[in-house]
Amino acid sequence: MACPGWEGLYFQGVGANLQEGYPFVANDYIADMIVALPQLDDWGEQSASDVVELTEWLLGTYSIDADHVYLSGCSGGGETISIVLGTRPELYRRALHTISRWDGDIEALTAAEVPVYMAIGENDDYYGSGPAREAYEEIRAAYRARGLSEERISELVVLDVKPTSYFTERGFAADAGQHGMGGYLFAHDKDIMGWLFS
Repeated sequence: MACPGWEGLYFQGVGANLQEGYPFVANDYIADMIVALPQLDDWGEQSASDVVELTEWLLGTYSIDADHVYLSGCSGGGETISIVLGTRPELYRRALHTISRWDGDIEALTAAEVPVYMAIGENDDYYGSGPAREAYEEIRAAYRARGLSEERISELVVLDVKPTSYFTERGFAADAGQHGMGGYLFAHDKDIMGWLFS
């Protein structure tokens, strides 16, 4: 289940969500996976509810291994998946949260122990890296409060803040917007995508 950002919202037009790379590289990792890319109406409760409902419908309609359902969200889609993981985390094996901020219930996420990988540029020009850093620390603190070891916590939540050099080494100008570039590059980063499907 891949949730798009601003450009993929429904009001942008039918099929506008087909420009992000995440759903198009997923089958490079798991060839026989069904990839769903919903067009969201917002980045809040309504779209989170729609994502959960679509996930449940897919699980009930197709022969899907319920232990191998993955979730990704880019930009505003990351906000949406954080709400999804704060309401129905048990539906998903792992989640990739990129160039975004966390809006969901951390207690529900940590009770379910769903692993989350958070990736953002250190100078993301839309959110900044601060909200991701803060959410990461809050998630870690919630796991500590539950008595998990530091090793286990590090398996459950990963924060990957990419320095400017990550973008310049891939051919982008130092002053290029890290938000848009991150949305493009992270989908093609084998370390990031490999984590999701490991």
